[in-house]
Amino acid sequence: MRKLLTLLLLAGLALGAWLAWGLLVPTTPAGQKFIMLRSGYTTRKIAAELKSAGVIRSEKGFLLWHYFHRRASLKAGEYMFDKPATIINIHHRLVRGDIYTHTVVIPEGYTIFDVAQAIEEAGLGSKDDFLKVARSDADLIRDLAPEATTLEGYLFPDTYELTRTQSMRDIATVMVRHFRQVAASLGLSNDVHRTVTMASIVEKETAAPEERPLVASVYYNRLTRRMALDADPSVIYAELLTNTYSGALHHEDLQTKSPYNTYRYPGLPPGPIANPGKSSLEAAMHPAVSDYLYFVSNGNGHHRFASSLEEHNRNVTAFRHALQHRP
Repeated sequence: MRKLLTLLLLAGLALGAWLAWGLLVPTTPAGQKFIMLRSGYTTRKIAAELKSAGVIRSEKGFLLWHYFHRRASLKAGEYMFDKPATIINIHHRLVRGDIYTHTVVIPEGYTIFDVAQAIEEAGLGSKDDFLKVARSDADLIRDLAPEATTLEGYLFPDTYELTRTQSMRDIATVMVRHFRQVAASLGLSNDVHRTVTMASIVEKETAAPEERPLVASVYYNRLTRRMALDADPSVIYAELLTNTYSGALHHEDLQTKSPYNTYRYPGLPPGPIANPGKSSLEAAMHPAVSDYLYFVSNGNGHHRFASSLEEHNRNVTAFRHALQHRP
């Protein structure tokens, strides 16, 4: 009897030591470990994934701990492990849903092609998959902009924290939702597609916020006079759509047969040519009052504006002179 008690005591001590080792001794992963725990994974499958990645010491220890905490559900998602942690610590993280997020920065003026590239570089999926959504899921914005055929112009520029559990449509929805919020804050509810199209041209023409109302006034004045907009960024966009843009515009590019070519076709292009920020949207909604019809770079990040072609030609000559004498 005494031997049996001794054996039971030793077994209890061994079990306790094993539990302490499995549950309380931290495991240090070899570098950063990313683990995707998908919806529908069983607890046993989760434990196996963690063990295989070297994040926990014991699958059985993890299962045992979870058994005594059955009311706590483990959240699906991508997790990153890079510090020593015990099974208890890791279990708490999975219960909290401490999912790893990928930071994606979308600057003002990015096109859908740029956004798709940023999504891919963040490791969230293929750029082609995102482009498919951006080109086909205009229903996400069509109640506000019935003329929209793609999501160009409506993927609002900002810094986003996204996860790999989100689909490409989910990601696009987040960006469109942000556009809706900004549009509502500005009171943009009428002629949305036309306004966003103008804002996108303004966005691509100048990076100086204080100039944007003046740039918008130039294009609205041209529309009123039935003049061609002659907006270089629209030609670039036409070539981006056909994957023929070489990185610079040449004279022959101005003959591109596309409704986005505002040298060849009058009026605004059929849709936005980029995703404008708040400042450009405001400029398109509230352009400056001016009689300007032309503008050209001054070589220092700003522009010279002119009301006549003669004045504009002088400004162009000044710009070329400045380029020739630049150190």
